[in-house]
Amino acid sequence: MQRQTALMNIEQVRFNMVEQQIRTWDVLDTDVLDLLHTLKREHFVPPPQREFALMDIELPLSAVAADAVTERMWSPKMEARVAQDVDLHGFEHVLEVGAGSGYLTALLASRAARVTSVEINPTLTQFAAANLAKAGISNATVTTGDAARGWPTSAPYDVIVFTGSMEVLPEEVLAQLKPGGKIFAILGKAPVMRAQLITVTANGGRSERTLFETVVAPLTHAALAPGFVF
Repeated sequence: MQRQTALMNIEQVRFNMVEQQIRTWDVLDTDVLDLLHTLKREHFVPPPQREFALMDIELPLSAVAADAVTERMWSPKMEARVAQDVDLHGFEHVLEVGAGSGYLTALLASRAARVTSVEINPTLTQFAAANLAKAGISNATVTTGDAARGWPTSAPYDVIVFTGSMEVLPEEVLAQLKPGGKIFAILGKAPVMRAQLITVTANGGRSERTLFETVVAPLTHAALAPGFVF
């Protein structure tokens, strides 16, 4: 009886999260909203943080990897917003730079054909891969490596998602996209950062759209803006 009550309580908290946090942040795609109910976020959170899994906060991953000082799970609304705004349709090959806990990886994999996720911290690689396996996600692979400038090994991609911020987008990343491909990246320096969706056109041009303003920790080895020369 206690277990049944606990399950009912967490589902009520999940419902509140979706209705009060997610929808109010312009996440209205019903497929994404449904996915938040079926893909249990608490199963991806470090055990000491599980009671906070559905709260509107970033969660540190240092409990899993002590050397992951700056790595955090995004807030649920941020994960949902990105899953919606990259607009996947089930056929895409996605590169995710920074797997973290694997939850965003799972959201992307649930809406794409294939996800290649590259995580620089080997302990988090193992954590994310184990979480994905337990969730039954079989179309995502997590590899240890530095993909701050992309991951040419598995290119080309339909979509690239960077989970840490950068001052500028490295130009070489654009060459790893298929025509019509797109990149989600958070660009700028604190306290001014903008989430951008960059789309490459078939003729080699590109368009950029600002989705929202935010501040997240920089990607390890993130590209820096050129300094002034006097």
